[in-house]
Amino acid sequence: MNRYQQIQETAQRWMNVIWTQYDLAQFDNIHHPDFIDHSPAGRDSSRSAYRESVIELFNIFPDFRTRVEDIVIDEIQGKAAIRWSASGTQAGEFLGLAATHKLISFEGIEIISVDQHGMITARWGEWDGLNLLQQITTE
Repeated sequence: MNRYQQIQETAQRWMNVIWTQYDLAQFDNIHHPDFIDHSPAGRDSSRSAYRESVIELFNIFPDFRTRVEDIVIDEIQGKAAIRWSASGTQAGEFLGLAATHKLISFEGIEIISVDQHGMITARWGEWDGLNLLQQITTE
């Protein structure tokens, strides 16, 4: 398998196993022990803190559904950019707002860095928080 295929396979596996199947038993097999989450959310950047944030998201949106729109591979830098869309019903407090039980949809982009063994070493993620807040707070 060449480097391009390895990065693509890791990105697809990550989206499928974690974000579609919710198989968190595989989390540590996909994320390097020294994984760094470059989240703008202000949380700790460790692998365990990122795992906890994924669990929290699934608890807030128990019917969370993700769809991969695009995957772009940069084999020279060892990275994949993933554009996704998702929907879910807000069943718990989110961004300081009580559960609304509204079905919301949002979009985002993830960039993952993949090492030579096919493990994710870093992640950067952005999503449309303003649109999400508008959906939650609109009557």
